[in-house]
Amino acid sequence: MTGIHPTAIVDARAELDEGVEVGPYAIIGPDVRIGGGTRVGAHCVIDGRTTIGRDNRIFPFNALGGMPQDMSHRGEPTELRIGDRNTIREYCTFNTGTLKEEGVTRVGSDNWIMAYVHVAHDVRIGDRTVLANGVTLAGHVHVGDWATIGGLTGVLQFVHIGAHAMVGFQAHVAMDVPPYLTVDGHPLAVRAVNLVGLKRRDFSESRIAQIRRMHKLLYRDGLTLEQATAAIAALAGSTPDGDADVQAMLDFLAASRRGIVR
Repeated sequence: MTGIHPTAIVDARAELDEGVEVGPYAIIGPDVRIGGGTRVGAHCVIDGRTTIGRDNRIFPFNALGGMPQDMSHRGEPTELRIGDRNTIREYCTFNTGTLKEEGVTRVGSDNWIMAYVHVAHDVRIGDRTVLANGVTLAGHVHVGDWATIGGLTGVLQFVHIGAHAMVGFQAHVAMDVPPYLTVDGHPLAVRAVNLVGLKRRDFSESRIAQIRRMHKLLYRDGLTLEQATAAIAALAGSTPDGDADVQAMLDFLAASRRGIVR
């Protein structure tokens, strides 16, 4: 059974699985699908072509599935897709995608998204990320798994933030942030490897040592980016459990569109 408060407005065409709860004065549009166990708080508006998975906690006053804030959008049928077990705190805004990409804004699973976060059109958020209060992700931003973004941070269009990276408080992120690293300051700069995060995720000492070598090649040895990339590629096979991390770094560097923070 779904638990819909009598003051909520749920369109008859919306699809709500068993166990969905909808709080007072919430509004659910006709093209919305919500998975079982998800709780929608009071005064939320969920509209557009929006699909939400199971067991999400959506706190009051969120606006999810609104049209993209993109002047080229002409009402095309684009989407917002949210995974499972996310916590979405108060006053967040998530927009649908645009036809400039595949037309979908994606949020993965097990994310901790704090109050006043804005997720613009065509953003892709992985799994198990933390977005602190007031984070603003502009269009086409990609955030990798396990990344952490500090409060009041703005991320420019098309920027990619790598897996396991950490962005400090009130940062202005205008270039790509490689995986595993910590950045902060004005102007933004790489400070170190995200050791605390990696240890919390049970990275082995050998994996961490490999990541520290990659950081040194990129930021401490005075190499050009091309030279550092070649030296990182040469690390493959040197640490039994480190090859996946080397490949993740190489893939990120190869895919960078805005250039990395350096």
